[in-house]
Amino acid sequence: MAAKKKVGPEDARSWLLVNGARTDLFDVARDSRADQVVLDIEDAVDPAHKGEARDGVAEWLSREGNGAWVRINDHSTPYWADDVAGLARVPGLLGVMLAKAEAAEHVTETFDRLGGATPVLALVESALGIEEAVNIARARGAFRLAFGSGDYRRDTGTSADEMAMAYPRSRLVVASRIGGLPGPIDGPTVSSSHPVLREQTAVTVSLGLTGKLCLDMDQLPVINEVISPTPSDVAWARDFLADFDARGQVIRDGSDLPRLGRARKIERLARVFGVEPV
Repeated sequence: MAAKKKVGPEDARSWLLVNGARTDLFDVARDSRADQVVLDIEDAVDPAHKGEARDGVAEWLSREGNGAWVRINDHSTPYWADDVAGLARVPGLLGVMLAKAEAAEHVTETFDRLGGATPVLALVESALGIEEAVNIARARGAFRLAFGSGDYRRDTGTSADEMAMAYPRSRLVVASRIGGLPGPIDGPTVSSSHPVLREQTAVTVSLGLTGKLCLDMDQLPVINEVISPTPSDVAWARDFLADFDARGQVIRDGSDLPRLGRARKIERLARVFGVEPV
């Protein structure tokens, strides 16, 4: 079965992580509502089976119509070099998510070894990574930043409270802007409660992150809905742009430019995500 057309990775809201050793789940994930799929051969796979999982991922990606990102092991491990060598030139590889990125050279060396054309999504998961976020975002080959919130909490002793986690998230937002990257991707919500997921995803949006990692396919519709502009937002944007055109695109006051920027962004995302006005 051919893969469904996905929202492009620069705008993708939901990033579904799939155990790289579970090849039986790959087709299901490909056909899910995930904007992008990430086959995980890092944390999800026992060290004794990493080679086998990598080979299974490469074989699936090589089949016509298949495509996905792959979360590879971090630069400091002995598995990193094998991952990039085993995935380079695999036809369906859309990009790699580099675990535990802590330096710009981790991104650039990964990018170069993959042939200089495969985008690298840097997963920042530690205090050092957060402090190096600007350099990581500016690195050659960096495509987007993502937040490994669970490992960050373990590294720093930070609680999951939204105020405690606001600093690292905001740091990634600022670094992405400085590096000229799309908005960063937030860490996953572990709770199976949809109200909790909805609340946490709303926090993601409020802080300026534009995507979210996901561990459960049931979470995908909620993530996609909350990160998308609302139908009423789309209606406002189209009304504003129509009025702006009708008056000859004249800027009336200082508030017009920010509203114009917001309206154009909403209109573009509405087209990308297929959101219609009320």
